[in-house]
Amino acid sequence: MNSPKKITSIDVPQLEALFDHATDVAFFIKDRSGKYVAVNQSLVERHGYKHKREVIGKRTTEICPGEFGAIPGQQDDRVLRTGKPLIEHLELHWARPHRPVWCLTTKLPIEDPQGEIIGLIGYSRDLRVPIDADEIPAAFAKALAEFEQNLADHVTPAWFAEKAKLSPQRLTRMVKRLFGLTPGQLIAKTRIAAASQILLETQLSVAEIAFACGFYDHSAFTRAFRSATGCTPSEYRTRSLSRS
Repeated sequence: MNSPKKITSIDVPQLEALFDHATDVAFFIKDRSGKYVAVNQSLVERHGYKHKREVIGKRTTEICPGEFGAIPGQQDDRVLRTGKPLIEHLELHWARPHRPVWCLTTKLPIEDPQGEIIGLIGYSRDLRVPIDADEIPAAFAKALAEFEQNLADHVTPAWFAEKAKLSPQRLTRMVKRLFGLTPGQLIAKTRIAAASQILLETQLSVAEIAFACGFYDHSAFTRAFRSATGCTPSEYRTRSLSRS
């Protein structure tokens, strides 16, 4: 029996063609300067254009006005500068000719064989729940962004509710509706996701990663990580790296 061939590369036009069928997703690849080198048709139409050639070679700020263009550009700069991915980030996106919509955005750095960051790849997917832009307070998205950027800070559902200017009950309903989780589960998921990435991309010790991601100590981190993934942080790092 022949063993399957290993896929070593993916053709960018194939990726574009694949995501052209995902109308609820804005897909993109950008170069080191933050300029689009590949997009799907959904991204093009969301910004009021008809053809991909009208978008390729431009930065986000050139196709989207105000903060709707500035904030993604700042995200790009951070990912390209630090190599730290942006995972499932809640934000508003412009969807011409209609109105802003809530999306979850993920951006990953692209490295060359020498490990140098040469661009990024990512997508923004519309929230699957029917919710208007004005139903989610700006303070909620701001609180979530603040937490994601400072995982080491002491964050609880009560902190989240205060920062988001919501009652604990309303916060719980909103998080459940958006993510299918309780506020406590969302906080834990965000910390574990960040820790998983750091385990694979750095040589930091488990204790250092625990502290960076806001866990009280090594033991608390290990318990939470095992509960979420079925293995300890050290086992996760060893297994994942051995498969790469």
